[in-house]
This record gives sequence, structure tokens and C-alpha cells, in this order.
Amino acid sequence: VFSTSAGRGVFSAMKLGKAKSSKDDHKRGDEPAILEMEDLDKKAMRLAGMLEPDTISLASVTAVTTNVSNKRSKPDIKMEPSSGRPVDYQISITVIEARQLIGLNMDPVVCVEVGDDKKYTSMKESTNCPYYNEYFVFDFHVPPDVMFDKIIKLSVIHSKNLLRSGTLVGTFKMDVGTVYSQPEHQFYHKWAILSDPDDITAGCKGYVKCDIAVVGKGDNIKTPHKANETDEDDIEGNLLLPEGIPAERQWARFYVKIHRAEGLPKMNTSIMANVKKAFIGENRDLVDPYVQVQFSGQKGKTSVQKSSYEPIWNEQVIFTELFPPLCKRIKVQIRDSDKVNDVAIGTHFIDLRKISNDGDKGFLPTLGPAWVNMYGSTRQYTLMDEHQDLNDGLGEGVSFRARLLISVAVEILDTTSPEIICSTDVQVEPVSNISESATGKMEEFFLFGSFLEATMIDRKIGDKPISFEITIGNYGNHIDGVSKSSSVKKKKKEGEDQEEENELIQNSSEDEADEDADLTSVSSTPPMKPFITDRNYFHLPYFEKKPCVYIKSWWQDQRRRLYNSNMMDKIADKLEEGLNDVQEVIKTEKAFPERRLRGVLEELSIGCSRYVTLANKDVNLAGRTKLDRERLKSCMREMDSMGQQAKQIRTQVKKNTVKEKLKLAQNFLQRLRFLADEPQHSIPDVFIWMMSNNKRIAYARIPSKDILYSVVDEETGKDCGKVKAVFLKLPGKKGFGPAGWTVQAKLELYLWLGLNKSRKNFLHGLPNGFEEIRATKMGHGLPPVTLVYDMKQVFQLRAHMYQARSLFAADSSGLSDPFARVFFSSQSQVTEVLNETLCPTWDQLLVFDDVELFGEATELRDDPPIIVVEFYDQDTVGKAEFIGRTFAKPIIKMRDEPYGPPRFPPQLEYYQIYRGNSIAGELLAAFELLQVGQGGRADLPPLEGPTDSERGPILPVPLGIRPVLSRYRIEVLFWGLRDLKRINLAQVDRPRVDIECAGRGVQSALIQNYKKNPNFSTLVKWFEVDLPENELLHPPLNIRVVDCRAFGRYILVGSHAVSTLRHFIYSPPDKSCNNWATAGTYSLKDPYDKEKKKKKKKKKGGAEEEEETDERVLDWWSKYFASIETLKEVVYNRELESEYGNFEDWLHTFNLYRGKAGDDDEHALDDDRIVGRFKGSLCMYKVPLSQEITREAGYDPNMGMFQSIPHNDPIHVLVRVYVVRATDLHPADINGKADPYVVIKLGKSEVKDKENYISKQLNPVFGKSFDIEATFPMESMLTVSVYDWDLVGTDDLIGETKIDLENRFYSKFRATCGIASNYSMHGYNIWRDPMKPSQILAKLCKEGKIDGPHYGPGGKVKVANRIFTGATEIEDENGLKKQTEEHLALSVLNHWEEIPRVGCKLVPEHVETRPLLNPDKPGIEQGRLEMWVDMFPMDMPAPGPAIDISPRKPKRYELRVIIWNTDEVILEDDDYFTGEKSSDIFVRGWLKGQQEDKQDTDVHYHSLTGEGNFNWRFVFPFDYLVAEEKIIISKKESMFSWDETEYKIPPRLTMQVWDADHFSADDFLGAIELDLNRFPRGAKTAKQCNLDMIRNEQELPTISIFKQKRVKGWWPFVARDENDEMELTGKVEAELHLVTAEEAEKSPVGLGRNEPDPLEKPNRPDTSLMWFLGPLKSLRYFIWHNYRWLILKALGLILLLLMLGLFLYSIPGYLVKKILGA
Repeated sequence: VFSTSAGRGVFSAMKLGKAKSSKDDHKRGDEPAILEMEDLDKKAMRLAGMLEPDTISLASVTAVTTNVSNKRSKPDIKMEPSSGRPVDYQISITVIEARQLIGLNMDPVVCVEVGDDKKYTSMKESTNCPYYNEYFVFDFHVPPDVMFDKIIKLSVIHSKNLLRSGTLVGTFKMDVGTVYSQPEHQFYHKWAILSDPDDITAGCKGYVKCDIAVVGKGDNIKTPHKANETDEDDIEGNLLLPEGIPAERQWARFYVKIHRAEGLPKMNTSIMANVKKAFIGENRDLVDPYVQVQFSGQKGKTSVQKSSYEPIWNEQVIFTELFPPLCKRIKVQIRDSDKVNDVAIGTHFIDLRKISNDGDKGFLPTLGPAWVNMYGSTRQYTLMDEHQDLNDGLGEGVSFRARLLISVAVEILDTTSPEIICSTDVQVEPVSNISESATGKMEEFFLFGSFLEATMIDRKIGDKPISFEITIGNYGNHIDGVSKSSSVKKKKKEGEDQEEENELIQNSSEDEADEDADLTSVSSTPPMKPFITDRNYFHLPYFEKKPCVYIKSWWQDQRRRLYNSNMMDKIADKLEEGLNDVQEVIKTEKAFPERRLRGVLEELSIGCSRYVTLANKDVNLAGRTKLDRERLKSCMREMDSMGQQAKQIRTQVKKNTVKEKLKLAQNFLQRLRFLADEPQHSIPDVFIWMMSNNKRIAYARIPSKDILYSVVDEETGKDCGKVKAVFLKLPGKKGFGPAGWTVQAKLELYLWLGLNKSRKNFLHGLPNGFEEIRATKMGHGLPPVTLVYDMKQVFQLRAHMYQARSLFAADSSGLSDPFARVFFSSQSQVTEVLNETLCPTWDQLLVFDDVELFGEATELRDDPPIIVVEFYDQDTVGKAEFIGRTFAKPIIKMRDEPYGPPRFPPQLEYYQIYRGNSIAGELLAAFELLQVGQGGRADLPPLEGPTDSERGPILPVPLGIRPVLSRYRIEVLFWGLRDLKRINLAQVDRPRVDIECAGRGVQSALIQNYKKNPNFSTLVKWFEVDLPENELLHPPLNIRVVDCRAFGRYILVGSHAVSTLRHFIYSPPDKSCNNWATAGTYSLKDPYDKEKKKKKKKKKGGAEEEEETDERVLDWWSKYFASIETLKEVVYNRELESEYGNFEDWLHTFNLYRGKAGDDDEHALDDDRIVGRFKGSLCMYKVPLSQEITREAGYDPNMGMFQSIPHNDPIHVLVRVYVVRATDLHPADINGKADPYVVIKLGKSEVKDKENYISKQLNPVFGKSFDIEATFPMESMLTVSVYDWDLVGTDDLIGETKIDLENRFYSKFRATCGIASNYSMHGYNIWRDPMKPSQILAKLCKEGKIDGPHYGPGGKVKVANRIFTGATEIEDENGLKKQTEEHLALSVLNHWEEIPRVGCKLVPEHVETRPLLNPDKPGIEQGRLEMWVDMFPMDMPAPGPAIDISPRKPKRYELRVIIWNTDEVILEDDDYFTGEKSSDIFVRGWLKGQQEDKQDTDVHYHSLTGEGNFNWRFVFPFDYLVAEEKIIISKKESMFSWDETEYKIPPRLTMQVWDADHFSADDFLGAIELDLNRFPRGAKTAKQCNLDMIRNEQELPTISIFKQKRVKGWWPFVARDENDEMELTGKVEAELHLVTAEEAEKSPVGLGRNEPDPLEKPNRPDTSLMWFLGPLKSLRYFIWHNYRWLILKALGLILLLLMLGLFLYSIPGYLVKKILGA
């Protein structure tokens, strides 16, 4: 394979060097055909491939895809459009806390927005670091694209309440896609940086710590377990940003320039236009476009250009956003402005990752100026467009809508410069026009297409004549493409319609007519009436005559972009094909996958270096945009490094590293695909429409780059000048679901697109042997309208349909009645229908006679057309239902070739069956195409006649092809049936299991009474069957359960198909491994070591204290938290069974299905189809079994291979369920909380813990154990559910989890009761199992038939030649030491997996975390539950009492804070006389929250120096959980709350200093917050106390009041000034004293300066006692000084008023006097 690929590279390099003509001549066959030779070699190598390991491949992938000659290209296998279909998403956001919020004395609220949904946290009073821990969930049901473009916005708002909206502190934005692309789709405990959108010069406004997770259907999210939060306080190290984005993001302007648009469709009815025309007398364009740009939650619009198909805007929309942005896509949409509602004309998304590069040689986002093409619904205007979604960018557009000239640029702002605009609002401003040539030179392009075959036309449209139309942009679109331009201008630029072009031609002078003669495009085939193929499909009679179409169009010449993409795409295609091969080799366990992988990597590195040399010549081409240049550079860099890496990895590929290297290679593939996607469009895509009756029926869309021609082989599109099988599909939503699976038509289509001037070899790729027929009157230069083939070959196709497996269940019984229909060329045949099976073995040969194929024989041999096989489910009434389809290529024998090895007879291969995008089974078949020579059919290899008397004239698959069979025995272990649902409302009473494989089978014993005992009485049965030697070809085994009713009736309950038997093939145990050469020794440390370690772990720094080592303090929870911290594998982060292979070590569970399988869109999960479970197992082996096994001692022939299996009689068990806690429950109440309680069901018994619900908690700690008695097998499914308690109405289920106890109970991993890591007889770590370790060990040794245990002296024990060591004595409660063997036995149990033959890891003592699911929201986790289950058989000694795991009671503490003095407090008030500054200082403090327990000192009046003396004591009692470092508060949430809610908050003491005012509100001066677990030690003197104590909090040593108990010192008060800088506003000398509740009772103290233990009065200077000395004096001081201006003003005003009054009083008299002239 290497040689061929290398050869091809060299060869194409040679071709490049030669003159062009000779390349053309090769195909003409004038010269010796080197090309043909090469192809034949390649073919020969492919055929010899069966011998050469590097070329093996899965038929379904490669049969279709390896094209040998270069005449054909691959078809696309998957049919259904996946985008645009809505899916369920759940976004969960936990807002934990905020820190360093900027602002004074704020009351912050966090608002969480996703898209348009808003939710708010509660308000925290007067703090800059609020702690919330609130959980929000948003549910969506939208298409993925819409979901990932939604913006998540966190904003902190200051003092929001019902009446006012509050002021915004800062926001943080990110799109959902960014979160989804994180590992595990989540950010956990990360800090979001807030910035102010209205002031970009300001820096960070604070941090919000949160968890954000986005769950799609079927994603499961693993929450990282973290108990301690020290490492997360490091904010800078845990920012909420994706990998690789710098913490300091800068502000940047994003300029999106909108220049102009072309080719808009009409968006109004023409009736209105005609009315307007009648009135105004002018013809107007029927569209009023404007452009709307959306980015990171903001929208900008250009102006509206009234009635213009070619609007010119020249405007730019400017966004201001942090860079790099956390929103990936800019959405640009042309909309039509309308009085009623604006609709989208077309949408384009600009992916910022594709137009920028963040590497060290990277570049900022830049684009264009370039045209982008928009696609959407068809162009006819209808009022209600059914495909309007397509115009909004959802789903694949089915028609060209318009193209828009845009460019994008980004500039990083320098926020320090003075003239910068601070706001981030979107701005729109005009820009200058750009020149015509900026986007490239206009060139004339030529598109040619030829329809070689049109088959599989859906019968609904088969009665009217059909034609096909090809369009590129608006060219070639005659029905609705034409938007008549108002003036016939820019003739060659616009896509004019036919008439206009003809008009031009006729009016022009003669000499012009010649060169324009070939202007007329022929874009559609002549209509033809279809012929009938069979009852589902028709075909068009394109036999010898193949219709052609061709179109001229004018586009800017930007082919280089497409060439670049093509080169990378081709490398990627080759890589993908290779990787598929490697996977197939690994999957089918063939030899040497590493060789094939090396070959693939070799090819990749050659491809990369070839790319670099080819791209190098582009580097200095003119007429390129900045993006073109930068992209080329970065692509070359990437490809170069990829080539190097591939080379390097190639050397490291070994047999054992294949899988990981394969992963690396898959990363290359993704990277290549990403690079190949060109963000700047040039030529629009080509659409092929099937038209009937002038209506558009079905379409296919082909990217123009795929059919673009280039002189250089690597740059040519992969389908250019090749025949491609194209399947047409229905447009838009019609194509979803079942409608989209039926093929509307299958075309064999030849396409060529290139510059008109290089069109002379546009026919070269066609199969040879045709003559061209041109349109009559015009001259020689015209392309042909039809091709007539005079060469035709006759073939016989033999389709060997052997069997299919794992088909889709199409009937309500959960089975199907499948048959297959094979299409080839214009013929079709069907296999017979096999009833009630998902794994039909047809074993049938279909013969197609007289298949006529056109073209040269040699070409056909290399590249036959493909075969389509469709599978249907036959229904008694109505139409057969579609199951799926697959494609295949036949192996061809020409008439002169022998029929013999290595190619013939062909081998059966597997082909994957697709239904839409999902896989619906596999087909095992072989196809051969044999040329019929002169002698007619007699020359072909003979067919054996229908020997089968029963099946009539059905040919079986001939001997050489059907697989070689040998005799196998299949043993079945029948254990029991579980959870059978009702069938047709009747209970299942007497079920039986039928097992069938390859036509043979066995029935289980009948269960007499399913209710009483659902287990089978006979455990093992067997049957013999002939199966293929090749394991991969084994047919599936079917398990069916029937219910035997009266009168010998049977009803199918459900069925299960075991698709592969490989897991169950018996391999005899390796005898040699029993005698170990060396006996290993294991020692177990002193069991108390771990405990001591744990105790030490609890102390974070500080000296060792006696108190914590006290045994009484340690409880089960200390063990639990210690194991979370050390991440010892004791707390499993998922279900226990997923760690132990579902406990199916010998007992397997098979789900029984019934009912139709749902498709993705109907969201019918398979779980709904499960009607019960069959428990049992299988074992298969070739029949003459070696004698050794049967001769072994104690061999029970009845049990076959299932020796030593426990009996399945009913057994009574005590089940003890421990529920520790639940996390992240889905909120069930309107307030975003839930009131959870636990319900446990097992069989008939149900335990409801309703009265102990936990109020308003989403992370409740239950800490309970429940005992239930059960009888296996009747009651073996344990359901633990969490319900939400409601005062009124029924309680809602939050989620539940189901545990199959039976499999655990019988498993050899011994999951009944976990084995502890050490053995103790008392205390919280007491041994829980009623059997002691030594008894368990003895039992295991006996069952496993191994030698031991032998306890020796000196703490040793020997089991099966291994020696283990351990301690030999133990303490009882009274502290006495006793001799014991338990530690030794336990050390063996803990290492049981190392015992040969029978060893396996025994389940340790553990806690498992189980996801809670809700049947209403399938597949999306509703929270998780931590729990474990112990089971004790009742016939054994009874177990001890359950361990107490009840939640720790918080410990009562009292914190006594004495405020001694303050100093250097800033002065707020001015004095009256002297004008000097003073302050009336008091100190306020609280621990739980300002509302709950704030306490104030008295006021130190009139301090002139900022010094205050208080001697005042605060007393804060609180409940504290040491393990979690949280204070517990219980309070009612509001006056309407039914009961108290428990909150956990971190212990933070807040002290504030205030200035008291009598008549106005007090002024806040400064504050300090001390986290009682970690706060800086106070300074010894006021002088040493400064801001650094807070600024460098991380570096300074911290102390914990819980360790120190008493601490005294000076701490600084701080506030933020206008510029958000921290400033020192005072210092306080305080003493903190922590006492427990008991100590507080013994030595009580008084509040303030009260008894008991009073503090002395502070010695305050007399200024503050003025009140008492001279009341008048102080009145004068306080009132006159403060309000003197006010008093003077008031006096003046009174005087004025008096004057005015007098004036008014005297004026009438005065006037009278004047008038009378007195």
C-alpha cells in the first residue's frame, strides 16, 4: 500500500512537469497507457489483499468507498440531516459565592441568564463577599446550534428589590457551546471575572464562584469530589475560562463591515407590486433588506434599503467585547423589513475560531472583504414559508438565497487612552465603499453535468413527467431565481435570466453574436415519463442517451481558497479511510493492525509534505485578503508540524500501543477537517433539483469545491469529472424522520466545474464510448446536450444474500418480518419474507440477468456502479415499512478472466445498515458481476438448481461462498425471569424461555407460578448446532419468552437477540498457572496506622492536640471525609456495578424487548420497550470436548460447564440500605429549592421517610439506614427514590435509582457486605459482617477448591502457595490485647485478586454514588445519591446493629469579641467654630448576617484623632460543623414559610466602623471580614497594622480561632474609594475568644460592659461628654454650629415674607388715592 500511495504521489508530480496535452492523451489511449497499468497494479494489489494484512477492510465502509479507477467517486452513506432537530438540554448553574465585589456596603444579588430566561439568587445584606450556594436549572428543547449560541450571563446587582431594579456591579458572558466543549461539559468551582459593560476602562469588578454544566440527552456528568476548599480559594488559579485563554482579557472592538448584497429573492407578492405600478408607474424590487448582526448577546442593525435586490449599505456594526471572546459565533442575517413582521432572508455564521489563530505566530480575527453565500428555503415567495427555519440558519439550506459582501476586523483597545468610549453598546456607522476588484477578478465559469442514470424515483411522483435542474447561485434557476435587475447593467456580472441574455444576443451585432453564441445555458433536462421498476420505485429511461446540462456563470476568481481546502480534504479522506481500516482490523481481531496504522501515518506525512510544497507557490499571490495570507501561513505551519508528528508517532506504533496511537491519529483527522473548512466563500454550492410539473420535489446539494477542476491533481475537487451516485432528499423539515429515509431518487451524475477558458477537457472523466450530440443551430464550440453511448456490456449480477442481524424492530411484538430488496441499475429483486425475527438468515441467491451497462469494459471492471440494498418489514395490511439501507460494490469478472481464486468465489462480508443517521443492523452478503460473453449465459459458472424442495424455486447461496460449518454445543443456564410486565392487560403467569440459534434450539422448563417463584426448576440445558468456523460470522442467538395460556395458546412476552456469542465461548482454564514458581508475600501494616494518619490529616497546621485523637470524636463521618480527601477508592464516583462489570461474572441479565423501536426523533427510548429481564447465561464450545474437564473430581454432568453454581431456591435476606446524602437535586418547587425525603421500595415492602424531610435543600444529608426483609428471587429490585415533600397536593418524584440486588448477592465479587480495610471489634469502625474474616476466607478457599488457609507462626498465612503477613493481636473494648488470626485473614481478602485461577477483587467497604433519574426526563440526571447496601442471608447468624451514620450534630460555640480601641479612623464631620474634623465612632459586628445577629458598641462622640475607646463585648453564639467548616443557621425564609430552613454558611466575622449621625443615616466608614478558619494574625501595635494584612492575605501565615481559642491584636478597616482602590479607613484593637457551649455555661459573660465579668468604663476625653456639662453650650455647639447658615437663611426669608405681606396689605388704599388724585 505504501508503494502505491507513494507511487501515485510521484506519478502526479511527473504529470505536473509534463505538458498538459500528454496528460489528456493518456486517457485517449493513443500512447502506451501508463495510467491504466498503474490502476491495474493497484487493483491486483487490492485483490491480493486477502493475503497482505495491510489492506483488509470492512466491506460496507470500503466496498463503496475505495474507488479504483478514477471514474467514480464515493456516495454519501448517511442520509438524514442531523442538524436542526430539537434535542433536550439541561443547564445547571450553581452560584456558590462572590468575592472582592467593588462598591461600598452593598447588598448583592446574582442574576443568572441563559438566553432569555432569568433567575435571581437571594439578596445578601451589607457584604462584599456574599455566600449563596444556590442552584439553578434551565431546561431547553431546541436544536444544538440554537442551544450552543445561547449566552450564559452572570451579573451581580447591588440592592435590587421589588420596587427598583438595582445598579449593575459587573457581568460575565459566555456561550453555552464553550461550556459544552469543556471536558465533562462543565466548569466546576471556578471563578468568573466580572467586568462593567458601561465602563470598559474600569478593571475587574469582582469574582463569582460557580459551577456550570450543560447536559444533553445521554451525557452523564461526573462531579469531581472535593471536600476541602482551600485550594479553590486561589482565585487566579481557578478562573472560569477555557484552557489557553489568558486570565487578563483585554477589551476589543469587533468591526463587522456590511458592504452590499446581490441576488436577493423577492419577499413580497407581485399583486401589490402591480397595484403600485398602476399608481406610480414604475416597477420596484420586491424586497426591503437590512442586515442584523448578533454577537455575544448583543444585536446591531444596518439601515433598511428600500426595494432593492442589490442593496448597498457600506455600514459597519461595532461590538465592544473582551478578547478573546467566550462566544464563538457571529450571526449575520439579511432580513426583510416589513410593517407586520420582519423575516429572515438568509443567515450566515462566522466562526471566530476559523478566522483567527491563537498560536504564538497567530493572528486576530479577520475576514474579507469577501462574499459569503447564504442558503435557505426555495426562492418562490409564499406568505407562509414552511421552510422558514432554513433561512434562520437551522438545518441544511435547500436553495441559494443571496450573497453578502462583508469583512470583519478586530482591534484591541488601549483602555488607558483618554478619548476612548466607555460604553459597550453596539454602534453603527458608515464606511467607505470598496473597489470592485477587492474581492477578486470576475471570471467566467463553466459548469457541465451529465445524468447517466436516474433510478429509485419515489412512486408518489412517478406519474408525471420529471426533469432535473442544476443551479449555481441564481444561474440556471428559471422558475424563481430571476430577480430582474432594474437596469440591464453590468451585463457579465449579474446572473441575468434567459430572456435577457437572448435579447442581448439578438440585438447585438453579428461579430458579437459569435463569441456570445454559447452563452445560452441549458440548465435542465427535458421532462420524461418514468418507467416502473417495482412497486415502490420508478426509473427514467436514460439508456443509450444521457441528457446533459451546462451553465455559464460569473464569479470572482477565488479558486485558490477552494484548492487549498481540497488538498487538505483529500489528505483527510485518505486518513479517515485508513483509520476505518485499522479500526476494522482491530474489531475483527485480524493480524497486524499496527502495520496498517504505520502505513496510514506514512501516507499522512507524505501528504502533508506534498501539501507544503504545493501551497508554497501560493504564498506571494496578489489579490488576497489578509485572512487568505494568514490562513495559508498557519495551514502550512500546522500541516508541516502534523507531518513531523505523524512521522514520529509512526516510529512508536507497536502492537500494544495501537489503540492510543489510533486516538492520536483521530485527533489529526479532526484537526484536518477543521483546517479544511474555508471561512471565506467564493463560488456558491451547486443544487440539483428534481422537478415535476414545475414544482420542486427533492434536491441534493453539492459543494462547489468538490467538483472544481484544477490542473494539479491534488487541488481538484474529489468529485470533479467523476461519476457520483447522488441521492436526492426532501427539503427542510420534511426530510426529518421516516419521510427522510426513503430515497426520493438516485442519480448517477457526472459534474465538472472550472474556468470557461480551461474547459476543453471537461468530458474526460466520463465512461468512454460515447458520441456528443449538440444543440442544432449554434456552432461547434457548444457543449453537448446529449451523449449517445454505442458501447454497451451485458452482465449477470449474482447477489448472495446470506443473513442480516440486529435489525430494527418494526412491529409491536418487538420483532420484524424482514425482506431485502436489491437494486442494481434499473432492476430490482426481493428476497423472501422471514417472519418474526430480527436476525433473518435468507441464504438466498438473487440473479439479475441482462444487466446492460454503458462504457468501456475495462473501466467497468475497475469501477462498477453501486448496488443499493433496502430492508423492509412486511405488514399484513398496508405498505411494507422501511427498516434501513446499505450500499455495496460487486466484484467483477470480465469474460476473458478465469473464475477462481484469489478473487472468486467471493467472500461474505458485513455491510452496515443505516436508517437515517442511526445504525439499524448489518447484512452478511457477497455480490459478483459476471460479464456475459458471446456464448451467452452458458459460459458463466453454473448455478446449482433449486434443490430445496420445501422452499420452491429459491436458489440457496452456493457452497463455495456460504461459510464452512462445524458442530458446536451451546449450554444455557436458566436462572429466572424478573419484572415481567402485563401483556394485553393480563398478568404473565406461566412463562417459558425459548432459545434459538441457527434454526436449532432448546426450551426451558415451565415456571408453574410466576408470582410464587419466578426461577426455573431445571438450571442447565443444552443443544447442538452447526455454526460457521469463523467466529465473526456466527449468527445471533434469540431468546424469547412466551406465556403459556389455557388451551395450548402461547403469547410472546418479549425477546432479546444476543448479537455476538463471542463473550460466551468457553476456553478451558489454563492448567499451567496453578503452580506458581515463586510465592509472593504481602504484608499489611498495623491496622491502627491508617487511623492515626487520618487523625493527622484533619489538622491543618498548628500543634497536635490531645482532643482530636480522642476515640470518641472520631465517627463514621471522619472516616468518610478522610476517604474523600485522600481519594482512597472507597467513595466510588459512580454506581458500584459499573466498577464490577454489572456483577455479571456468571449470571447475565438479558433485557426482553417488545414493541416498535423508536427513532431518535420520537424520543422513544429503548427503556420503554423493556418488558422484563431474563437471567441466565450461555456457554458454547466445539463438540468433542477434551476429557480432562469431565474427569475432574466432583464434576456434575447435569451442570455442564456451570459447575459450582449456587442453587436458585428462594432465599430470605435482610437488606440494610444506608443513604448518606444527595447532591445537586433538581429543584422541584417554584422557589428553586426542594424538600427532599427518601423512599425505599423492595418488592411489596416500602419505607417512606416522609416525616423526616429536609426543608429547602438541594444537597441534603440524610445519614440514615433502613432495614428491609426480602425474599430473593421474588423481590430483588431495590428502588431508592427521592421525593419532594409538599404541604398541599401530592409529593413529586425528583429522581430514583434501581439496584439489582440478586446479581450482587450471588456475585463472586462478594458484594453482600463490603470488606473493610482493617478489623476492629468495637468503635465506629466495627466489623459489620456477621462472618469474621477467617470464616469468609475459609469459605472462599473451600468453594474455590484451593489449598489453605494455613496460619503459621510469626504472623504469616499461606493460601494457594502465596504467603501473606499481618498483625496478630487485637484490642477489645477494655484495652486488653488478644491473639487473633483475623488480621491475617483480612490481609488475604484484601489481596484476593492475586490468588491464581479463582482470584478476583472483593468489594471493599465503600460508598457508591448513583445518578437519580426521572422517567419524565429520560436520560438526564436529576441529582446523585450517595449510599451503600449490605445484605445478610437470614439463615446465617444475625448481623449486629447498623452503623450510626446520622448527620453530625453541629457543635455549639460562643464567640466573644471584645472591641478595646480604634485608631486612625477617618473623620467625617466638620466642627462648628474651629472647622476641625471629627467623628462619632461606633463599631458594628456580626457573624451570621446583618439581619440575624448584628451588635453595636456605644458611640464614642467627637473623636478628633480617629481614636475611640470602647471596652465593649459582643457575644455571638453559633452552631458549627467542624468537618465541613460551616456554621448552621435555621430560620424561616419568609413569614409564609411553613418551617425553618437550614443554611450552611462559612464562619466569617464581619466588623465595621461607622460614624453616628443623629438626624440623618449613619455613615459607613470601613470594614474587615475575618474567616475564622484562616485569618491573618493581628498586629501587636497600631503602628504595625496596615493594608498589607489584607492585600497579601495569601502569603501571610493564617491562624484559626478553632485552634487558637483566644487571640488579640490590631486589624485594619478598609473601604473602596471612587477609583475602586482599597484604602485604609481605620484600625481596631480586638480580642477574639472562642468557647464551647459547656465552657460558656461555666463562665458566663455579659454583653457590652454588663455583669457577669464586666469590662471597665473606657477612659474617654471630655469633649465627648459635653452634653452633660453645659446643655446650653452644647445646644449652641450642636445646633448653631451645624445649622447656623440654615438659621440665618430662615430669618432672612421670614423678613422678606413680612415685607411682602405689608406691601400687599397697603397697596389697595394707595392705588385708590393715586386714582382719585388725592
